[in-house]
Amino acid sequence: MINFNQPIFLASKSPRRRKLLKQIGIKFKSFQVDLHEEIFDGEHPVQTVKRLSLHKMEEAAKKVSDAIIITADTIVVLDHEIIGKPKDEKDAFKILMKLSGRTHEVFTGFAILNQKTKKKIVSYERTYVTFRKLTRDEILDYIETGSPMDKAGAYGIQDDFGSVFVEKINGCYYNVTGLPIQKLYKELLTIV
Repeated sequence: MINFNQPIFLASKSPRRRKLLKQIGIKFKSFQVDLHEEIFDGEHPVQTVKRLSLHKMEEAAKKVSDAIIITADTIVVLDHEIIGKPKDEKDAFKILMKLSGRTHEVFTGFAILNQKTKKKIVSYERTYVTFRKLTRDEILDYIETGSPMDKAGAYGIQDDFGSVFVEKINGCYYNVTGLPIQKLYKELLTIV
C-alpha cells in the first residue's frame, strides 16, 4: 500500500472508477469536471485518450491545490472508428449491433498530477474485447435498463447484463471497466 502525504482527488463521475480506487485501498475524494470530450477525425485513439485525460487534469487542477489528481478517459474503437457514449437509445442499438460478433479495442488514457512536485504522468492501456453474436431482443432489453447510456461502446463488462455479451478479452480487464488499475498503481508509486 502507498502512504500518501497529500490528498488524492479523482476527477471523474464514474462510479466504476471510484470503486476500483477503493478496491486497492486508496483514500480519495472525487469531483466531476465538465468539458466537451471532442473527438478529432484521423486522430489515433492513443492520442485521443491521452489528450482527453490531460485536458480533464488541467481543468481539475483549477479546483484543488497541493493534491494528487487522477483523471481518465475511455473509448471503444472498431474498424479505426472511435465510439464514445451513445447519444440516445437508437444510437446505443446501432453501436451494439456493430460490436456484435466482432472484436473491438478499448483504450483508457489516464493522467496523474502531483501538484506539490509538479510531476505529471500521462499514459494509456489497450484491451481487445470480443463480443459473441447478439440478438436484437438482447440488445433492446439491455437498452431498456438504461445501463448502456453512460458507457463508452454502450456496454459495461462489470455490473450488469452487458457482461454476457463478452466472449473473451485479451489484455487488462480493469481497463475495460474504465481504469487500468495495475498500471495506474505502478505510476502512482513513481509520483509520490
